[in-house]
Amino acid sequence: MEISELAVLRWLHIIAMVYWLGGEWGVFQTSYNVINRRLSMEERRRHMETAYRIDILARSGIILLLPLGLHMGHLWNVQPFGGIWIAVIWILGLSWLALCWSAFIFRETDRGIALTKIDESIRFILIPTLFLAAASSLAGYGPFAGDEGQRWFSAKVLVYSLTLIIGLKLRFIMREWTTLFRILAKGPDAKVEATLDKSIRFGRRIAYVYWILIATVAFFGAVKPF
Repeated sequence: MEISELAVLRWLHIIAMVYWLGGEWGVFQTSYNVINRRLSMEERRRHMETAYRIDILARSGIILLLPLGLHMGHLWNVQPFGGIWIAVIWILGLSWLALCWSAFIFRETDRGIALTKIDESIRFILIPTLFLAAASSLAGYGPFAGDEGQRWFSAKVLVYSLTLIIGLKLRFIMREWTTLFRILAKGPDAKVEATLDKSIRFGRRIAYVYWILIATVAFFGAVKPF
């Protein structure tokens, strides 16, 4: 039996999607103990560490979905960037992934915060690029295919770009954790506790929208409705 390139990419795409969705749920649940003032600081830091270790899989999944999706899109003839462009897409995608992991490894240091900010800056470029390309394609102006039965790809890219916006906000919140816990390590601080509580509660609210968008991305990829 011959295993096709598309089949392998689809398998990897499913794994990345599972880690993305499951990881976000894990971070969501762990955050309850991060802000639980009845726990000791040591215990809360352990929960924060657990959240980071879960979140890196979600971050890896969301990054890998982009080169995987664009690669499969070319094999499905719904996006025109093949050949050397596929190699460039993978090099950029894996470089972004390496940056993300570097920020995770050094997360408790100033270097980690600086790397995280670079990771975030990439999204400020990527989000409008993907959004405009997808919206333009849905309007019939390309670059992605716009015929009947092909527009699902542009819709998927469009929703994916929206998930990156929410993901960016959640990245801000998690980066804030590190800064706030440095202050709390010096002693109790009611103002910092209130800020931490407020940011995480806001993050939980937008997480519900995040999951709906993630499910929509998966729906467009699996069903290809239009």
